[in-house]
Amino acid sequence: MSLLIATVAAYLIGSISFAVIVSAAMGLADPRSYGSKNPGATNVLRSGNKTAAILTLLGDAFKGWLAVWLVTRVGPRFGLGDTAVALAAIAVFLGHLYPVFFKFKGGKGVATAAGVLLAIHPVLGLATALTWLIVAFFMRYSSLAALVSAVFAPLFDIFLFGENEIAWSVFAMSALLVWRHRANIGKLIAGTESRIGDKKSGAQAAAKADAGEAHARKH
Repeated sequence: MSLLIATVAAYLIGSISFAVIVSAAMGLADPRSYGSKNPGATNVLRSGNKTAAILTLLGDAFKGWLAVWLVTRVGPRFGLGDTAVALAAIAVFLGHLYPVFFKFKGGKGVATAAGVLLAIHPVLGLATALTWLIVAFFMRYSSLAALVSAVFAPLFDIFLFGENEIAWSVFAMSALLVWRHRANIGKLIAGTESRIGDKKSGAQAAAKADAGEAHARKH
């Protein structure tokens, strides 16, 4: 019973979409209405508001970290071990991808996965985050950085800890990350993928489109 409660609680924590909440609180357009329509930090950055993007990034990472940290710290009191940690990790990640509070339409999970990895082990999380930062800095493609990090995360886990019960959740998250970025893979190959900081399809364009539609309805 405790295992089920921990898993469901992790999923509900993951279902909190900070991209939507932060944007609404700061009076910005809904990130699901512009750019990639992905409720994540990278798309929020297209609004031109860096503070909102940073808050979204931190919030999404924090919820991933919190769900796993709670199980690792509180779980043992209820007889929960590595199996519960693995289930909480994948549950909070799935909550972000398919949030019950937002009609199961969520983000791609990069920041949440980073938070999960940090909670599993700081070295694992930092190694994966550093991989993302290096690729993002030199290539300026968030999607490419996410894909490379997704490939390396399971390798880091095996290298650092060998075979372990939690490793399957890391592999599962990596596979889901690649799957969620399948459209980006096509754009990267075609050379049409947006770079980090690109505003040309951001909230400003969405606002202009909305204004145009409103004007058309009046006339």
